[in-house]
Amino acid sequence: MFRTGITLSAALLTALFQPAAALAAANDLTYHRADTIAHRGASGYAPENTMAAFRKAVEMKADYIELDVQVTRDGHLVVIHDNTIDRTTDGTGRVGALTFKEMRRLDAGRFFHSAFAREPIPTLDEVLDEFRGKVGILIELKSPELYPGVEKRVADALRKRGMDKPRSARVIVQSFHFDSLKRFHKLLPDIPIGVLTNKASQLTDAMLDEFATYANYVNPSRNLVTADLTDRIHERGMQVFAWTVRKRDEVKPLLIAGVDGIITDFPDYVPRSHRR
Repeated sequence: MFRTGITLSAALLTALFQPAAALAAANDLTYHRADTIAHRGASGYAPENTMAAFRKAVEMKADYIELDVQVTRDGHLVVIHDNTIDRTTDGTGRVGALTFKEMRRLDAGRFFHSAFAREPIPTLDEVLDEFRGKVGILIELKSPELYPGVEKRVADALRKRGMDKPRSARVIVQSFHFDSLKRFHKLLPDIPIGVLTNKASQLTDAMLDEFATYANYVNPSRNLVTADLTDRIHERGMQVFAWTVRKRDEVKPLLIAGVDGIITDFPDYVPRSHRR
């Protein structure tokens, strides 16, 4: 489960026959290592889902950048979280009702700070072209039920760049929509799949067994993460990326629980000494 060695101590001796997560908890000075995933880029320091945020994440040595993909009215893959442009741009309307040209005119940076004025909404193509080989890329299929065929569009973008081959690039595709993930898995079976969830009812043993038939990661909301959950996921050969950390004191419990990655707005909140 990607654990590091633990220094011998009285607390450790009393925990030798406990689960691995308990060993980590027994020694407050040593944790296992976890990947750092910059949530919508380094979105604590730059406007979310923009090239500025992704570049900042790379500068801060994040292991992955996480981003959200949706589709414009004329079929372009764009990187934006909300189904509307209202919160993060100077425009209004639904992503799927706007053309790429209309979206490209929008200012997606000023909402964060005037220093980022005129930062545009990027395309998935732009992100892949700039960051492949430089950092891992965690792609979320956002509301795929609104965009029939989005799985093939994303698969085509990866295939076009040779990013569909095993170990050719660190790419993971995730979603809350399980059927969408199954469709994507059929298109590109070598790309790791991550199941997103914020519901405890989706983390039963039966559900984890189902996820293990097509997924490589189970990525729960951090408030659902326990050592027992990470152990059950690891027992089925999958890994755990927990989301979303926005406070420094939220990191330590996740490390003790044994997660494999921490999705955070602030990449520097995960101590570098604890990373892979």
